[in-house]
Amino acid sequence: LSAITPKYDLERFGIKIVGNPKHADILVVSGTINTKSLERLKRIISQVPKPRYVIAMGSCAISGGISRLSYNSKGPLDKIVKVDMYIPGCPAKPEAIIHGILNLIKGWEK
Repeated sequence: LSAITPKYDLERFGIKIVGNPKHADILVVSGTINTKSLERLKRIISQVPKPRYVIAMGSCAISGGISRLSYNSKGPLDKIVKVDMYIPGCPAKPEAIIHGILNLIKGWEK
């Protein structure tokens, strides 16, 4: 959440937070994927227009986190959808988030 505050000013890099997945190029997913959130996540992913890029942000999205062995856990994000970028941390640092997004953007511009 800190990464979207004026201190870090994402818009100076051309990054804008949108309220509707239909207007997004990149989907940033954080947190553990569980039975309840799985269908909602799949629906949101399907609404992001192609080509779309998915970022797994934080330990829970990358590995399932501390609840990965729970009966309710669906595991890491990359078991559900192709992940284009991993941003580690618990929580991920704002600088790491910005760095990861910018590296992804640089990669698709080539």
